[in-house]
Amino acid sequence: MKFSLRMSQQRLIFFVTLFFILFDNYPFFSNVLKVYPPTMGNILFLCSLGVVLGSVIYILFTLLSSRYTTKPILITTLLVSSFTTYFMNTYNVVIDNSMIRNALQTDIHESMDLLSFKLLLYVLFLGLLPSYVVYKTEIIYRPWKKELLAKLKALLGAFILAILCLIAFSKYYASFFREHKVLRYYSNPTYWIYSIGYYIQDSLKNKNHTFKRIGLDAKIEDNTTRKIVFMIVGEAARADHFSLNGYKKETNPKLKTQDLINFEKMYSCGTSTAYSVPCMFSPYTRSNYSYQKAKYTENVLDVLKHTGKVAILWRDNNSDSKGVALRVRYEDYKTPKNNPACDDECRDIGMLVGLEQFIQKNKDKNILIILHQMGNHGPAYYKRYTKEYEKFTPVCKTNQLEQCSKESIANAYDNALLYSDNFLNETINLAKKYDTADTAVLYMSDHGESLGENGIYLHGLPYFIAPDAQKHIGAFLWLNSRFAHDLNATKIEEKKSQKLSHDYLFHTLLGLFGVKTKVYDPSLDITR
Repeated sequence: MKFSLRMSQQRLIFFVTLFFILFDNYPFFSNVLKVYPPTMGNILFLCSLGVVLGSVIYILFTLLSSRYTTKPILITTLLVSSFTTYFMNTYNVVIDNSMIRNALQTDIHESMDLLSFKLLLYVLFLGLLPSYVVYKTEIIYRPWKKELLAKLKALLGAFILAILCLIAFSKYYASFFREHKVLRYYSNPTYWIYSIGYYIQDSLKNKNHTFKRIGLDAKIEDNTTRKIVFMIVGEAARADHFSLNGYKKETNPKLKTQDLINFEKMYSCGTSTAYSVPCMFSPYTRSNYSYQKAKYTENVLDVLKHTGKVAILWRDNNSDSKGVALRVRYEDYKTPKNNPACDDECRDIGMLVGLEQFIQKNKDKNILIILHQMGNHGPAYYKRYTKEYEKFTPVCKTNQLEQCSKESIANAYDNALLYSDNFLNETINLAKKYDTADTAVLYMSDHGESLGENGIYLHGLPYFIAPDAQKHIGAFLWLNSRFAHDLNATKIEEKKSQKLSHDYLFHTLLGLFGVKTKVYDPSLDITR
């Protein structure tokens, strides 16, 4: 049977807008209902909210519509929104500019963890089928003057309708816009369109920015003892699931046997890898950090390189270094070509193989080795560990976390932490071999993770609304006896219960190597 529809441009946009309100904005209205429950006093306001959102969407599409753009814009928006609706519904995430950056920097292997039959259904029914209807609809175009007049009438009508709603329920909208800004983050497709625009603007505005070099005066004056530092960047390791911090399940059985300083109150710079990793290595604190500033400024690895006395190696079993290791030696350990410990996926433990040769090759220099873990990357936590580490059961063995009990999600996550415990313990054991040097192992996760609390999963929420689980991270410092004596480990131990953050990493790494430079701030050095 031949499918055929004929209608005006304005009518097609109206029906697509209605589709968005009815089927793509469940996350928006479900969050609104938590603040404005459907009581008799709120019902009319809630209806007006649908009208205002629909008017905004209708105006947006109408402004962008033309003989050549209407169908491509509507189809593209429907397809993209089917994905955003799925992720907002399933994981209760927000599609802001930070999430867009994180998505663009995610590699194909990580993306595969997010695929599911449920996602296919969303794309089919909310994306492909309505897009097919739009594609097959014949748009009736009138002479350009009549078409322009019809467009102006449609824009004016939608604008007046929205204004009338705002005026009629001004008391509600005053609180909605002033006190509940976060609710707007769930509107679809308006917020992700805004976020893409913001991301593009942010990426282009400093395109010709001068690259800022820092720490060119960096020197290491004390050459009496060689320094060997292992810096491990964890992935999605929340502090309250570390048994070192009092968690009821034993997730750190090997680390607890090591004489390390556990920082109980360490907080991340951001809630996503793409934001946190550049931030933690940058000279900027979280309060004055921006992705663009970090992109056009050298980081702590560059400052250490300026000394001419530190050999630096970055090994990565995650997506990549997020721009941090562009000017130092970088090795990709997500591939069996480099990583000897690969089965279903390449394991963090493989990053330790061959490090002794690197240390021996650079025996006339200090050493900094950064190991970027796959760690607890979600949602497929069950893939992040080998069978022998499946201690906590039952386990959620799907990426559809909302289908699993909170207990099974936590068990899978905790088993991945248990695997990391072994990896971190083996890193310390490797460091112990170099007892003639000052040797340290410093661990910080990039961010935390939500495991279904209040219906929120994964990470990446805007920092000011993100739960503590996404910001409070695991972190510790191990020092061999020589280094512990030189740095007065007893004084460092006093900081284990103080509130600390990624702001300290830049200066702590400089302090560990005894670097003298104007960019070093001893007040932000954990070891001082």
